[in-house]
Amino acid sequence: MSRAILLVDDDENDVMFTNIALQKAGVTSPVQVVKNGQEALDYLSGEGKFADRDLYPIPYLILLDLKLPFVMGLDILKWLRARPEFDGTIVLVLTSSQQPEDVRTAYRLRANAFLVKPSGLDKLVPLVQSVKDFWLLQNQPESAFSFSMLSGSNGVLPSGH
Repeated sequence: MSRAILLVDDDENDVMFTNIALQKAGVTSPVQVVKNGQEALDYLSGEGKFADRDLYPIPYLILLDLKLPFVMGLDILKWLRARPEFDGTIVLVLTSSQQPEDVRTAYRLRANAFLVKPSGLDKLVPLVQSVKDFWLLQNQPESAFSFSMLSGSNGVLPSGH
């Protein structure tokens, strides 16, 4: 199963360093990059040039910057969480902001994590390695389980649970 990653960031240097960190961490998932908030919404909606889902798959994981041109990251997060088709999408805020209000709002809007971009590749690689280890390797997406796996054949949880 291919677990596509969408990187939403307007800073060319941050995009370059994040891509290098993903490579160094051994992330083999396909990575798509969009450079502003409107482009992110177009991608997620499958609009315009992003209509071909073979080329632009629905992401399993989104690395979302907050301070973006046209549409801010928190507005993208709000848009995502208002759509049931994205309920299982992992959204990790990856931003330079350390503002408490940004952190509170991101979690209120159901971000899966809030990560502050470290300065330098030497600190970014371990962060990306942690993201890979937890979210891409250890985390079990909701779609990996069904209620029938947890329950007996009659839909009732086995006794003792």
